[in-house]
Amino acid sequence: MKWMDTHAHLDDKAFDKDRAAVIARCATASLGIVTIGSSVASSRTAVHLAGRHRGIWATVGVHPHNASSLDECALHELERLAKDDRVVGIGEIGLDYYRDLSPRPSQRDAFRAQLALAARLDLPVCIHNRESTDDMLSILRDAGTIRGVVHSFLGDGELANEFLALGLHLGIGGPLTFPKNGILRDAVRAVPLDRIVLETDCPYLTPIPYRGRRNEPAYVTYVAAAIGELKGIDPDVVAEHTTQNAVQLYERIDADDL
Repeated sequence: MKWMDTHAHLDDKAFDKDRAAVIARCATASLGIVTIGSSVASSRTAVHLAGRHRGIWATVGVHPHNASSLDECALHELERLAKDDRVVGIGEIGLDYYRDLSPRPSQRDAFRAQLALAARLDLPVCIHNRESTDDMLSILRDAGTIRGVVHSFLGDGELANEFLALGLHLGIGGPLTFPKNGILRDAVRAVPLDRIVLETDCPYLTPIPYRGRRNEPAYVTYVAAAIGELKGIDPDVVAEHTTQNAVQLYERIDADDL
């Protein structure tokens, strides 16, 4: 069985003591990983990790928390990094109006600039959306044709359909297993399996039964089990289809490397 965790933060300090062991567990389980850039520095680290390990790929981008740092120099560096064969997309990019760690105009400017970079390089995007849906949808519609993933989708069926209509996939992770997320489960139950990719967002958003501890890519199997239960299918079927979705979306991923 081949699995894909399409959203991990392997550069996070939470993995400093045992990063190699975490990666080794994934290799043993035939689990591929996309490790995500959230700043220029973390993007460089993501590319470095992807270059050293079979079964790991990277995205490069500046998270909305760091949007104020995205100047022309940073954009040029992201473009340089994105030309590496192990880079499969631009992300994590988007808007976050919950924490507002960068001014909202800066977030919107950075999001537009990185969407344009992705279009120029013909790469998919990994999108962060937190309490910013109206502006998010407006910017995405203005951007035209987009390929990519709405990371950590937590919305209802109506919002799911809005993103699906734009041609985007939904990244589903640990929150699907949380007891109070009935609205999300209703939405996922109705979303076609060919528009879902699995993710962990590790070391964050740990699924039950490990909630409260550090998350890691191997726990993506619990997300697959939750989706399988909702749709009445075996988790192995979920793994097969979602891995195929990831390989088709992130075209630089070679399934033979899993």
